[in-house]
Amino acid sequence: MNVAILGCGYVGLELARTLVADGHDVWGVRRSDDGLAAIEATGAEAVRADVTDADSLGAVPDVDHIVFAASSGGRGADAARTVFVDGLRTAIDHFAARDSPPERLVYTSSTGVYGDHDGDFVDESTPLDPTTDKTRVLAEAERVAREHAAERGIEGTVTRFAGLYGPDRYRLDRYLTGPVTAGYLNMVHRDDAAGVVAYLLETGRARDDTVLVVDDEPVSKHEFADWLADECGVPRPEKRTKEERLDAGDLSEAARRRILTSKRCSNDYLRELGYSFSYPTYREGYRAAIDAYRAGDD
Repeated sequence: MNVAILGCGYVGLELARTLVADGHDVWGVRRSDDGLAAIEATGAEAVRADVTDADSLGAVPDVDHIVFAASSGGRGADAARTVFVDGLRTAIDHFAARDSPPERLVYTSSTGVYGDHDGDFVDESTPLDPTTDKTRVLAEAERVAREHAAERGIEGTVTRFAGLYGPDRYRLDRYLTGPVTAGYLNMVHRDDAAGVVAYLLETGRARDDTVLVVDDEPVSKHEFADWLADECGVPRPEKRTKEERLDAGDLSEAARRRILTSKRCSNDYLRELGYSFSYPTYREGYRAAIDAYRAGDD
């Protein structure tokens, strides 16, 4: 199997490592020298290209599958649209026009597209209701990944990632020092996020479909913070209600909407597809970070 990972960053690098270890040919696409070096360290081939520049994508060889995992760099909705909508459409059009086009695209999206469900569970059948400009862009990008790709003869799969954590992204201080605002956490370890994409590619499952990528146990932020503090051997942090945080008056409108957005994400469909988690809950996923913290390495 030949795979191109467009935007080979936090999840993409782990995906590259996984696919190379499984014997597949992988090309990772980044723009920077450091990014290209990181790709080469995984054993994949590094290609300098930009998803928003069709000509530069000519440097990527013909492949069986494309994974679009590009990042907008944490910037606003306009930057997100440039990458996730315009860049995705550019990439689809470029590869579809080739004499040997890819058969499949996997687009990495976010559970942010669901909006607020007052703490209820959501799954792939739940209607989308994005509440910020950026999450509305993500919802539009999902349509491009499924509908525009299909129009161009490529089967599109959307993988909706919950909150990513793992090496370099455990963010222990956020929960150990507090204060911690009420709400739910929906999480997936980086290795499982990459593992799901590899699994879908290798098994051919969920073609022309959407898959919610989240672990087995959504958890309240207060419960998670107390568990983490206990495991790390430190006092439990101060807690705040949503109302107390909102009354502080120092939040942007987008931040306010994020606080008011509450849901729990179900992975029932992913389990039905047969995926087996390396880190089924945060308890397993945070163990390495907790051990490092207690050893004084964090």
